[in-house]
Amino acid sequence: MTLNPTSPPNHHHSPRLVSRVWRGGGGGGGAERPRRWRPRDQSCGDGGEVDPEGGIEAPLLSSGSSFFQDPAHEDGDGDEEARRRRRRFLLAGRSQSNTTSQVALVGVGVCPIESLDYELIENEVFKQDWRARGRGHILRYVALKWALCFLVGVLSAAAGFVANLGVENVAGAKFVVTSNLMLAGRYGTAFAVFLVSNFALTMLATVLTVYVAPAAAGSGIPEVKAYLNGVDAPDIFSLKTLVVKIVGCIAAVSSSLHVGKAGPLVHTGACIASILGQGGSSKYHLTCKWLRYFKNDRDRRDLVTCGAGAGIAAAFRAPVGGVLFALEAVSSWWRSALLWRAFFTTAMVAVVLRALIDFCKSDKCGLFGKGGLIMFDVTSDYITYHLVDLPPVITLGVLGGVLGSLHNFFLDKVLRLYNFINEKGQKYKLLLAAVVTICTSCCLFGLPWIASCKPCPSDTEEACPSIGRSGNFKKYQCAMNEYNDLASLFFNTNDDTIRNLYSAGTDDEFHISSILVFFFTSYFLGIFSYGLALPSGLFVPVILTGATYGRLVGMLIGSQSTLDHGLFAVLGSAALLGGSMRMTVSVCVVILELTNNLLMLPLVMLVLLISKTVADAFNANIYDLLVKLKGFPYLEGHVEPYMRQLSVSDVVTGPLQAFNGIEKVGHIVHVLRTTGHNGFPVVDEPPFSDSPVLFGLVLRAHLLVLLRKKDFIPNCSASALDASKQFLPHDFAKPGSGKHDRIEEIEFSAEELEMFVDLHPFTNTSPYTVVETMSLAKAHVLFREVGLRHLLVLPKSSKRAPVVGILTRHDFMPEHILGLHPFLFKTRWKKVRFGKSAFTNLVF
Repeated sequence: MTLNPTSPPNHHHSPRLVSRVWRGGGGGGGAERPRRWRPRDQSCGDGGEVDPEGGIEAPLLSSGSSFFQDPAHEDGDGDEEARRRRRRFLLAGRSQSNTTSQVALVGVGVCPIESLDYELIENEVFKQDWRARGRGHILRYVALKWALCFLVGVLSAAAGFVANLGVENVAGAKFVVTSNLMLAGRYGTAFAVFLVSNFALTMLATVLTVYVAPAAAGSGIPEVKAYLNGVDAPDIFSLKTLVVKIVGCIAAVSSSLHVGKAGPLVHTGACIASILGQGGSSKYHLTCKWLRYFKNDRDRRDLVTCGAGAGIAAAFRAPVGGVLFALEAVSSWWRSALLWRAFFTTAMVAVVLRALIDFCKSDKCGLFGKGGLIMFDVTSDYITYHLVDLPPVITLGVLGGVLGSLHNFFLDKVLRLYNFINEKGQKYKLLLAAVVTICTSCCLFGLPWIASCKPCPSDTEEACPSIGRSGNFKKYQCAMNEYNDLASLFFNTNDDTIRNLYSAGTDDEFHISSILVFFFTSYFLGIFSYGLALPSGLFVPVILTGATYGRLVGMLIGSQSTLDHGLFAVLGSAALLGGSMRMTVSVCVVILELTNNLLMLPLVMLVLLISKTVADAFNANIYDLLVKLKGFPYLEGHVEPYMRQLSVSDVVTGPLQAFNGIEKVGHIVHVLRTTGHNGFPVVDEPPFSDSPVLFGLVLRAHLLVLLRKKDFIPNCSASALDASKQFLPHDFAKPGSGKHDRIEEIEFSAEELEMFVDLHPFTNTSPYTVVETMSLAKAHVLFREVGLRHLLVLPKSSKRAPVVGILTRHDFMPEHILGLHPFLFKTRWKKVRFGKSAFTNLVF
């Protein structure tokens, strides 16, 4: 059945906006002329379309207003090159007639993406299951929720422990060997060892990422953020992605690239949560019948949220900061029950890490294990500040906002360049990583030679020079009782360097020229290191650069402020984090938990508020930029002003593909094979109803289960079997994140294609609906806040077809709306958000 409402305007010839990754268009299904929907002569359909002149024609496939667009059905400006780029990105193996999935850049691989089903499905099968559940089932379900949160916390802490331990020992061994060679005067050999070891570690991380798990590249936070917004992609939370993320993160951070562990640990925690929420693995015979209750997108979303918070808690030993990070930075939906579980999860992380720290105090963790696990326990016995210190703090905030927005701007440009190079193939990804690691090694080894040696301070409790281990006093090429302050910053892990910069009472240990050189070097190395085809994070490099910038400001201000330079470094980290990532509450708590000092709270709050306010005047936060660059169709929390001037009928195009309550198997198979739609209205016709009436919505995934089971009826008048006896709710459970059944995998005989299926027991009888005159702004709020995948649009008049169309995520994208209504470019809202720069972001 093809419904073709008459009221929506014909946007068939509207100009389209084309991007490199996905083609935003206007639904692609506008009709040449209005068509009137008529009931069929038969009581159940045969897949034919009602011709406007009368009679039944061959099936017409509608591209409708689905989230998924078929390039073969698109029209508009005739951009064949855009179509070729679009097809090139689609995964191999999908049939030519069904290359309809939208795509996005996941890690360093372009993958098809789909929306998640966060809505509760209320059909007869699920209602029967709810009625059958007793008190025991409910208690077990609640207990399992908390048990899974416990496991997520413990495993995330273990992953953080392994990552810290690996980095501290691998990088520590590299620095020890290099320092020993330099002590022996073998500078050429030391450089060769340093360069080769960094190159080997970078290539290990890159090869694993490119050839094993492309989804493991980057921090993973944009992917987690998009997933919690309702966007799914293959392999983002798979087991191989988890393993490559951990191993690749250890190798990448140990290679002295200016990348961090925090982002990868957030992705790691989300992977652990998603895998636990899949109910085990039938492939490896690791299943549990009680875990089948969690094989749905709603429960998996809650677990992934807890896992993301656990990742931050494992990275910084900041349990409260982890909860706030999940709330402020990555989640799109939140409720009080989830707050409790997230807090419990991060508390388990803190407890397990404390136990592992105690274990490492007995020197069982290798070279640098203790330092890596303690992270940044920087304390000061007495911190005082006065009114005279407020101007320097305000200056820190303003400059932090400017530097943070510039950081995002430069990173945006570099990522575009990297994407252009990475598109050329896997070898170019390896070559790019090799060039960056060689340049980084040359900078780190060569720049300390331009620094002058400083005499060791007489009042320090630390060994000076600190030979062969971490510390503030690296000897490098200096004589005995002297140290190279720039080498003390370059020849350490990021954690140890931050600890050095945060140290109180060290105002005279670094020369201003060394701090200036290190600031510019770390600022740009952090930008050029991110975007390579390996696991990498932005959080720690920004903290490191901000600490350097803060100490530099403190040195320039000098005696005009009573604040310690170490405290300036802490405030500088907060200012740059606020300017780049635009998080306030979570960053504030993380900084306080890092430094273990509550006295800094007012100053940290002040610089965060100022830096975020200043940076917001220039561009978006870094994670929003990355989400857009990757092409994820992310639904923002705010509503664009022009949406209030449009109704939902202005963005819905037809015709709309629908099914009868009892539908022919052959027609269902044909529609599923030739369209990419994931939701279909079910309409009852006479004799099942007096007039055509909407019965509900059936999902593609549920149709595939019905077709695979093959419980068909011989004709449309036969009695259907009891669905509750033939199917169980877990038969319709989703196999896992990014995993979907395919109609091509099911074979049918000629006799089966002529049989029928009763869709009534499997149809969601209470889908969310809106009337066609509702404003697009209100529909956007409903769609996002409830977490919908499909929103049915009903006609205002009862004399028309029962369904006008379906709103999906695609219909709320600015590119789709402005493609249908190009006159919005000339409105007064263009300057607010939709200038040229907003659309050039889509080339990634």
